[in-house]
Amino acid sequence: MEGTVFTPSLEGMQHIKSPQGEMLTKPFLEVCKLILPVIDKFGTAMALVKSDVGGNISRLEKKYQSDPTKYNYLYNMVKEEVECKSEKGSSSCTNGLLWLTRAMDFLIELFRNLLAHPDWTMVEACTDSYGKTLKKFHGWIASSSFTVAMKLAPDRKKFMEVIAGSGDVNADMEKFCSTFPPFLEANHKFLASFGLDDMKA
Repeated sequence: MEGTVFTPSLEGMQHIKSPQGEMLTKPFLEVCKLILPVIDKFGTAMALVKSDVGGNISRLEKKYQSDPTKYNYLYNMVKEEVECKSEKGSSSCTNGLLWLTRAMDFLIELFRNLLAHPDWTMVEACTDSYGKTLKKFHGWIASSSFTVAMKLAPDRKKFMEVIAGSGDVNADMEKFCSTFPPFLEANHKFLASFGLDDMKA
């Protein structure tokens, strides 16, 4: 593997915004997709996150493909649903974008924990980041399944070796944690402007 598992997504981030600063649908979803191989390396512990992320990407992608010109800008999907009053439906693109953004918040927090706490086990890093991000939006059932799944987190040393490839994994992880969050914050801010950022599961 050339570089680390983060290399492709770091390259992709350069194309997420249009020259006018608008969030573009396809490049944003591509970057989220490029994170899936990282989630894969967690094995069973992240199966829930992976299916959630994958499902939300597919939902947004399907909408985009139905009219690439109309949905070239990511937020057009949400605006349209808000106008039709369908944004709060569980299968809406608004809901998909919200949960995709939250899952990415969780991963960023997890990578930050791995960088900041070299002495933590993977289970500790996962549990802490879950508590800071997704937990407050999950109901009891989702929260319980998540907590159980995270106990299956892989050995930290092995995980770091697998994702390192031929690059400097800590430097790339750090770059990822500083470059990607502003896009996620923009999503939250946009959703919050319609009062949609605190929807629960």
